Amino acid sequence: MNASTKSYVTNITQGADAMGIALSEEQLHALQEYLALLQKWNKAYNLTAIRDPKEMVNLHLLDSLAVNPYVSGAKRVIDVGTGPGLPGIILAIMNPDIAFTLLDSNGKKTRFLFQAVTHLGLKNVTIVNDRVEAYHPSEPFDIIVSRAFASLADMTFWCKHLRAEYGYFLAMKGQYPQQEIDDLRGEFAVTESVELQIPGVEGERHLLRLLPATTA
Repeated sequence: MNASTKSYVTNITQGADAMGIALSEEQLHALQEYLALLQKWNKAYNLTAIRDPKEMVNLHLLDSLAVNPYVSGAKRVIDVGTGPGLPGIILAIMNPDIAFTLLDSNGKKTRFLFQAVTHLGLKNVTIVNDRVEAYHPSEPFDIIVSRAFASLADMTFWCKHLRAEYGYFLAMKGQYPQQEIDDLRGEFAVTESVELQIPGVEGERHLLRLLPATTA
């Protein structure tokens, strides 16, 4: 392991510790391998605009790890508009007993996901290359998570057919999206908002939980 790689590993472990998230040696190794794959494929496939590995740790890995406590207890989770697997791959590494579906309509990104899942040996991940409105799973999901996928109104409208009876949405946002919340127009409601503290990230980060307004 060279000095540069050691630095990234330290950033991951220290960042996770700061958020109160314990990483096993296997999880740390998998996160490190994922980061290496993302760097390699990004050069050819332009999977993310972030090029610097240290920024990838903070803005991608740690940002996704921050959601980990909020998927605890779920059985089936779908990451809609997952891109290169954020937060889906990270959450799958952390939760081997949860079945994750990673959905994206971009073929380049899903090809990377197939490679990453194979390389990491993740048995709990299904990859779907499709538009969300065209995807009809055999079983619905406990949690529908998205990271900068769409507005709250569009997310709930396009994805509501994926939700199990008692399932809910988790939307990862930057600044508190008051206008998006106002635009929900009563069908869905925000039942919880958490301001996430991401080590190394200066901007605001919020995680919103949404349910149908009739059950909120």
